[in-house]
Amino acid sequence: MNAPNPNIPYDRLPIRQLDDAAANRIAASEVVERPASAVKELVENALDAGATRIDIAHADGGKTLIRVTDNGHGIPSDEMVLALSRHATSKIDGSDLLNIHSFGFRGEALPSLGAVGRLTITSRFTGSSEGARISVNGGAIGPVEPAALTAGTVVELRDLFHATPARLKFMRTDRAEAQAIGDVIKRLAMAEPHVGFTLRDVTGGGEGRVTFRADPQTGDMFDALIGRLRGILGADFTTNAMRIEADSEGLLLTGYAALPTYSRGAAVAQFFFVNGRPVKDKLLTGALRGAYSDFLSRDRHPAVALFLSCDPERVDVNVHPAKSEVRFREPGQTRGLIVSALKHALAEAGHRASTTVSDATLGAMRPESPQGRVYQMDRASQSALRGTYQLQQVGFQNGFTDFDHASGRVEPETIVEERNEALPLGAARAQLHENYIIAQTNDGMILVDAHAAHERLVYERLKKQMAEKGVAAQALLIPEIVEMSADDISRLLTAADDLTALGLTIDPFGGNAICVRETPAILGEVNARAMIEDIADELADLGQTQTVKDRIEAILSRVACHGSVRTGRRMSAPEMNALLREMEATPHSGQCNHGRPTYAKLKMSDIERLFGRT
Repeated sequence: MNAPNPNIPYDRLPIRQLDDAAANRIAASEVVERPASAVKELVENALDAGATRIDIAHADGGKTLIRVTDNGHGIPSDEMVLALSRHATSKIDGSDLLNIHSFGFRGEALPSLGAVGRLTITSRFTGSSEGARISVNGGAIGPVEPAALTAGTVVELRDLFHATPARLKFMRTDRAEAQAIGDVIKRLAMAEPHVGFTLRDVTGGGEGRVTFRADPQTGDMFDALIGRLRGILGADFTTNAMRIEADSEGLLLTGYAALPTYSRGAAVAQFFFVNGRPVKDKLLTGALRGAYSDFLSRDRHPAVALFLSCDPERVDVNVHPAKSEVRFREPGQTRGLIVSALKHALAEAGHRASTTVSDATLGAMRPESPQGRVYQMDRASQSALRGTYQLQQVGFQNGFTDFDHASGRVEPETIVEERNEALPLGAARAQLHENYIIAQTNDGMILVDAHAAHERLVYERLKKQMAEKGVAAQALLIPEIVEMSADDISRLLTAADDLTALGLTIDPFGGNAICVRETPAILGEVNARAMIEDIADELADLGQTQTVKDRIEAILSRVACHGSVRTGRRMSAPEMNALLREMEATPHSGQCNHGRPTYAKLKMSDIERLFGRT
């Protein structure tokens, strides 16, 4: 045993058991990190109580007041004291800690909150003639008293952390704490679309200001969910979202995922739920990144709301005191389901691109006044303009026959008269600036970036060839010996078969070393040691690796870029139409290899509105 440090005064205390107040304050430091954590625990209790409407109020970012009111089944008066005891719960019987069907069961939230704040619980149990109230202050529990309450439960927490003032130093501004509470409520509202939520800021007293409201949604699970997501994530997300529904050996994945062209600059719109519980999990985020890796650059992030359901015994929800992390019994199967379901949905989307692209195009085309503001016509001006169009319509009918085409635009007689304008991308009508194709559809027009579109088509052909023929490997003249930790070697050897399929062959070399014998030929000269170390780090962090696949696809993307139609080349009408038809037949052609859109679609009604014709 090491000798005690003489510079630190140390008087050994006898081993003893901490009293309940101290134990509850310690538990509070794990369960209740900030006001948002307290809100989460209380709202989850309300949901477990069968509430269909939950009202949350807070003051000063939750530091001085948190109040959660629900219409659930309530707490019997003779159980209220027990509800404030550690490890007391009505959600499990203690015989099976894996078969968990509720949000919480540890029995630490209420006593922990009572240990660090002033807590009052008023509740009326279903069937009871009257309600009851109990208060606890700094861990001291008061008597149960009669109280007037129609139904449900009201939990009021005042002066959070007043019993542990040191924790107040770690609180952020009232605005930041209020924002965190809002984020928690929105996640829980996504998980329970049939439940109504109201969030109020009552700083200053009174009824306060409603900062978030989500009315109960009706219909089946998907209808209710899309309605709830529309209210939280916005109509742009739901308009550009793909429905996800897939199952595999008892695992069910549902939800919505946005098109690659509707992406974000940060991972702020990624929501995962496991058995209805909002979670943040590396396995899930890694699977999401893997599914979209072929469609988005590294600086863009997909937007999703995904719900994974399974037998509770297949996932451990008690990994973290706040239950924000989970551990899956079969992580490989879980990841495979997510990747395959998302890739299938992306393939089903075909050439579809985000509607926000069209909205941005219309916004860019709106005329501006001399002051730089978007020009808006009043009704009288619109009516006069419509009359002018009608008078001039006859004169315009043959107005393009004498048009001077010396500028290089497509001659009318060269245009293929494809009258089947029901084709999704229509028929080519012209080429602008030797790159942009204008096509006419049955209800509008399409503007195509020919270079970006052809780049994607070539890339998809290259990937298909690689999938059919495999990845060619090149043997290293001198095998690379890489020394690593035993854990890294174990992870690499577990993934060896997958790496071999990508042209990277590794073998154990004895001791703490790996032997790299072959690398993917398409990568050319490669630093095998650095690549193996990157793969080992990724396996340790996410449990799976995309390094080799990403590098191969990056090479294919560059090859496709050099092999595609170059900007500045004039295309004939048959070439343009052939490009449009191939886009319609090729999955993922709505975005280039970097996630940017390859075309914008404008409906006729939008165009007419742009020119004041409607």
